[in-house]
Amino acid sequence: MRIKSTDDREQLWENLCEATDEQATSKALDTAARYYLKMCGGVAAYGRGDVQRLLDAAEEHGSLTAPEIAAILDERELPVEYETRSSVGKE
Repeated sequence: MRIKSTDDREQLWENLCEATDEQATSKALDTAARYYLKMCGGVAAYGRGDVQRLLDAAEEHGSLTAPEIAAILDERELPVEYETRSSVGKE
């Protein structure tokens, strides 16, 4: 398969390589496609999708903490990072 290169695509692919930390455009496209399918779902190989799972969990629980959201959306290729802070009493 050949994809015609345009100025917009060249910039998009460069940004995608940077975001995925891949050196090769083909690897960056593969990583992005897997991530998209995992998030959206709707195909047999990927089930419902993480976005739908996140919406379902929010509806079921009313609200979610940052760690709960990260656990649902975590992806090997593009991890979700979060930070939490807890305190008791005065800071």
